[in-house]
Amino acid sequence: MRFVNLSHLFRRFVFSLFALCLSIAFALDGFPDPPAWADTTAPATTMMAASAIAPQPEVTSPKSFVATAVTKVGPAVVRIDTERTVTRRSNTDSMLEDPFFRQFFGDDTFSRLPQQERLRGQGSGFIVDRNGVILTNAHVVDKADRVTVTLKDGRVFDGKVQGVDEVTDLAVVKINGKDLPAATLGNSDVVQVGDWAIAVGNPLGLDNTVTLGIVSTLKRSSAQVGIPDKRLDFIQTDAAINPGNSGGPLLNAQGEVIGINTAIRADAMGIGFAIPINKAKEIETRLARGEKIAHPYLGVQMTSLTPELARQNNTDPNSPFEVPEVNGVVVVRVLQNTPAERAGLRRGDVITEIDGLAVSTAEQLQQIVETSQVGQTLKVQVQRGVQSRQISIKTSALENAA
Repeated sequence: MRFVNLSHLFRRFVFSLFALCLSIAFALDGFPDPPAWADTTAPATTMMAASAIAPQPEVTSPKSFVATAVTKVGPAVVRIDTERTVTRRSNTDSMLEDPFFRQFFGDDTFSRLPQQERLRGQGSGFIVDRNGVILTNAHVVDKADRVTVTLKDGRVFDGKVQGVDEVTDLAVVKINGKDLPAATLGNSDVVQVGDWAIAVGNPLGLDNTVTLGIVSTLKRSSAQVGIPDKRLDFIQTDAAINPGNSGGPLLNAQGEVIGINTAIRADAMGIGFAIPINKAKEIETRLARGEKIAHPYLGVQMTSLTPELARQNNTDPNSPFEVPEVNGVVVVRVLQNTPAERAGLRRGDVITEIDGLAVSTAEQLQQIVETSQVGQTLKVQVQRGVQSRQISIKTSALENAA
């Protein structure tokens, strides 16, 4: 009698059933996912094909605060192109050197013929009102016959100079536009040394150039900068400011305008200067209306004095005059036809007080005069030699000075 191994038959039956299920799966779905115990190593070509088909995660880098600030303000920064006609008289024509022409027409005939020349300039500015009010430097649009404003998006407008104040080097230009991008103005009074400073402008004709630095110092007077005809306390920065940057905005890390790039010095080794935006806020509306900005003045050239400096001056045999050894502001020169001359102020006088306020630096004195009113009488305490006296000086408008 032959015995049948039931367990062997059962295993063959299960194996056949499993093979049948695999065949059906291949026919319906292609290759199924391998079971957990299977070897998942695939040929290189298969892995490459899978990686090419599978979606890749998007790689993004975090945006810097500089890029964020420039994105915010950049569209409001404009390029300003100017043209003006200059008339000159020339006697360099070779024809004038011919004795025949000189004898026939006279020596001065041709030398008096005017010659006209078109001068072109370029600077920067930024829109502060969505209807097209632009802030820039006075020297950017100085005596311009034509002003052209180009926006970052390529739009070009004819600009009209609404008002200019040469003493603060500020000007307002108007273009006809609506819903234009406008810069956000910050508060320059809260700026601190060491804060980030981002200069935006169009240096050397290169549109929308950005440079980064820090605020190097504050309240750098125009006299210290070497611009004695201005009345400003600059923000000093090491952010590169090049020709063409003038009139562009100086931004803080939040993309707010804290200053207007203005003065550059070739010997300053990368130091730039900006007008504090709060100074522009004071007169921007008046300039936009075409008003003249009156600045009171006394009419003296002066420098700060300390007892040490006075002693050095007085012991110098070549010193033009002796001065009292006190803290104050010494008058170096009294200008003609000025309030100071009319009041009797003299060279060598040391100003120690104005209206009861002690002054020890030329910057302090200038600030007091600037904040006074045109026509206001200031009581000036001076030390003249060993004598102390009070002189009353009635200020005049600087723009009316001879």
